[in-house]
Amino acid sequence: MNRRLARLRAAQALYQMDVADTDATTALQSVLDDEDEASEFLHKLVEGTVEHKEELDRVISANLQGWTIERMGHVDRAIVRMALYEMKFIEDIPANVTFNEAIELAKAFGGEESGRFINGVLSKSVDMITKESGNE
Repeated sequence: MNRRLARLRAAQALYQMDVADTDATTALQSVLDDEDEASEFLHKLVEGTVEHKEELDRVISANLQGWTIERMGHVDRAIVRMALYEMKFIEDIPANVTFNEAIELAKAFGGEESGRFINGVLSKSVDMITKESGNE
């Protein structure tokens, strides 16, 4: 499973966990095709995003203008959480790759408007993460 497909499956699993309040194992099983096998990267994305959800939500909430995190669409919220997790905690992937992949996922699920929304939230959130880590 390549990373693009893993991100897609992770977003679907995180969405399902958020909407249906299922556990990670059940959500992963339901998003995989019969011939798919969950990669280590897929597991890392889902489990890491869930593990750091509180911290990620704090960053997202601080960077929403006129919105609350609860008001965000479930798909957009899943994608932003996952992308921020990947940018903050997975060091071998350039942030711009993660950023672009998140925007493409948002466009695929929600259209251009969703892509622009994700772009804005991630741009501000990445700046905040960078400042917090002292890597300006």
